[in-house]
Amino acid sequence: MGNADLRDVAVIEDVSFDDVSGVVAVDAHNWLYRYLTTTVRFTADEAYTTADGREVANLIGIVQGVPKFFEHDLTPVFVFDGGVTDLKADEVERRREQREAAEERKEAAEARGDAVEAARLDAQTQRLTDTIQETSRELLRLLDVPVVEAPAEGEAQAAHMNATGTADYVGSEDYDVLLFGGPCTLRQLTSSGDPELMDLAATLDRHEITREQLIDVAMLCGTDFNEGVSGVGPKTAVKLVREHGDLFGALRAEDAEVANADRVRSFFRDPPVADVSVDTSVTPDVDAAREYVVAEWGVAADEVDAGFDRIEDALTQTGLDDWT
Repeated sequence: MGNADLRDVAVIEDVSFDDVSGVVAVDAHNWLYRYLTTTVRFTADEAYTTADGREVANLIGIVQGVPKFFEHDLTPVFVFDGGVTDLKADEVERRREQREAAEERKEAAEARGDAVEAARLDAQTQRLTDTIQETSRELLRLLDVPVVEAPAEGEAQAAHMNATGTADYVGSEDYDVLLFGGPCTLRQLTSSGDPELMDLAATLDRHEITREQLIDVAMLCGTDFNEGVSGVGPKTAVKLVREHGDLFGALRAEDAEVANADRVRSFFRDPPVADVSVDTSVTPDVDAAREYVVAEWGVAADEVDAGFDRIEDALTQTGLDDWT
């Protein structure tokens, strides 16, 4: 999910939904995964499992999560990941091993009758399957929510859309958005309260560094694409980069190395992204979406009725013209 050490570096402030408006380029995988794990943990399996055993908890998550945008002056654009760079191979393998270990612990919890622990571990085994990917896109289409397919990392594409004015904000929990150059990121969009605003310019000003130097700071701590330098945390990394100018000066000073340093650095500085045009006039077909979720995929109606009602209320109270 990105470099959590950047939490100690980033300028993040609490904001009210009343103070934000416009288009949000949502890091779709990040957003979906959070709703997916929460739904699986707190919802009975039969509510989102089809007769042939396919799990579509994502549909519950989307219906519960999308209304938050519609109820405020925000238009979501969901940005899906494209191809995974080979730089991320080690991180992908690490996450796979974590899921497999959680699966083993879940089976042991089930065997001893510990339903609470099994549910907690079940959330940790979730992944965005082909079924989840396909049904998420179709439900968003029925709700008339724009979808963008990123060439590579979804958060990089979302950051590019924000930086070029296609979107007013990125919606993500991933701190890598800062490294990819996203100016304004709304966090906590999947929580029950107001969001947080992560500000790139304010972050750079606070530490008197450039975005390129911020990338170097992150690489010293470690990212999804490289191991960091042992014993170097965010404060030390900022100090080293400011004193020595860049990553390589800091590495020489610490007599340390970072594997694939040039490639990782270049990837953050100039990631694969595309210029896109997005139609943000949103006209959800709530009846068709409800039919798709409940009738076609067999999701328990009582798990999604409230979400669909909220969307319909937003249509009435906000008006479609305010979403464009």
